[in-house]
Amino acid sequence: QVQLVESGGGLVQPGGSLRLSCAASGFPFSVYAMSWVRQSPRKGLEWVADIYGGGGGIAYEDSVKGRFTISRDNAKNTLYLQMDNLNSEDAAVYYCARGGSSWDLWGQGTQVTVSS
Repeated sequence: QVQLVESGGGLVQPGGSLRLSCAASGFPFSVYAMSWVRQSPRKGLEWVADIYGGGGGIAYEDSVKGRFTISRDNAKNTLYLQMDNLNSEDAAVYYCARGGSSWDLWGQGTQVTVSS
């Protein structure tokens, strides 16, 4: 079954950290660029970061540069997003998506809440 399954979201205090994971199955994961995309009522749908299939070619949205780190383990078919120094603007549902600038497969999303 072709699917993406995110995990790792939750409630965190401002300044805290979370690590999101996305398990891929049913397709050759290492061939595809992968992205993290988030959605919130305030900002709508927003691209966060992407990474090429081989692990290079990384790009970040400006507001997360220096705080978020995208990575992948092709042996485990898993995509990661390490999020540090979180603030209220980062609260959203986070989706992993197949593709770099356009996406043809999405996970179900994982909620990230930032609150004291």
